Amino acid sequence: MSEETKHHDSNAEMQFEHQDMRPGSVYAFLIGLAVAGIVIYFVLWGFYNLMEAYENRHQPRQNPLVQPATGETRTVSPEEVTKFPQPRLEKNERLEINDFLLQQEQTLNSYGWVDQKAGVVRIPVERAMQLIAQRGLPTIPRVGTVPPAEGSTQQSETSNPASKKQ
Repeated sequence: MSEETKHHDSNAEMQFEHQDMRPGSVYAFLIGLAVAGIVIYFVLWGFYNLMEAYENRHQPRQNPLVQPATGETRTVSPEEVTKFPQPRLEKNERLEINDFLLQQEQTLNSYGWVDQKAGVVRIPVERAMQLIAQRGLPTIPRVGTVPPAEGSTQQSETSNPASKKQ
């Protein structure tokens, strides 16, 4: 038997595959998917309500000495804000961080007193770097060593026990 292809002579441009899915099955799948989503939503909603009711029923009894909370606790008056210890919550994070960074920048680039009683001052960073480049870093003598005397090599030889052994 030979396989023959049947060609319809009606309109060659309007032909389509008969093996493709029909639009009705695609629509049925989408409607089924929407119905399944709605059913799942209501099942989860009921489950969470059931769990919340269970949790509320099994709460421990409150101590009778505890005073019930009165009023709105989410808003704080300006007088109460000063009662809170530092650091406090920020009202506008971006403005407050900009103010903080500006203050730090001004502190780094200005002259001022750190401790006036002790005579400690601050200088700008650029000026401090220039002074260190000119004068060098300050040195502190080591504890327990005798600084060498100027012009006298005999004293350093007699004070060095390693030179006596040679």
